Amino acid sequence: MSIALPARGLLFDNDGVLVDSDSAVTTSWSRWALEQGLDPVAVMAVVHGRRAADTVADLVAADRRDAATALIDRYELEDAHTVPAVAGAAELLASLPPAVWAVVTSGTPDLAGARLRAAGLPLPGAMVTGRDVRTGKPDPEGYLIGARLLGLEPAETVVVEDSPAGIAAGRAAGARVLGIGERAVATGEADVVVADLTGVTWADGVLTVPADAVLHAR
Repeated sequence: MSIALPARGLLFDNDGVLVDSDSAVTTSWSRWALEQGLDPVAVMAVVHGRRAADTVADLVAADRRDAATALIDRYELEDAHTVPAVAGAAELLASLPPAVWAVVTSGTPDLAGARLRAAGLPLPGAMVTGRDVRTGKPDPEGYLIGARLLGLEPAETVVVEDSPAGIAAGRAAGARVLGIGERAVATGEADVVVADLTGVTWADGVLTVPADAVLHAR
């Protein structure tokens, strides 16, 4: 039996949810880490779901942060063309009225757009990026703004997320959360977790998840 999540609106993270950017993220951040004299494995453990500037601030001395952030922004844009769509994302987005969905990403506007275009996915009518918020995920600010852009209360939306920081942000905003992938399974905090968006559908204010796709449910 499928799982039905009430959802007048859908708020999608981008990386790991709509676009499969894990390989590109690893390439860009590992290159950056080595140039900063940092351990790439340790850096990769803290990057997912967060704004690049917030990660850099945790790892680099204050007098080098602006240059280090500009460098990783450049590397990620250079690798954006390699990013494919997450399975099922194109089909789900094609079925949605434009007013029903938005993207809420920790990335920059340029990076989010470049990755969506590389993956062959439509650009949303409403998008909240890391530059639109004072505090990045896991703070709920981005998802609160996203719900407002759709004219909805957060509780009327489903947030679709893959990272611990993003899932925490969605829950703190008061939304239901559909988790994507193993990082979402590991948190145990999403309402439902699936491997990808294959078979996930939306109609008449309900997001439907096939029962055989569920990896975890609260």
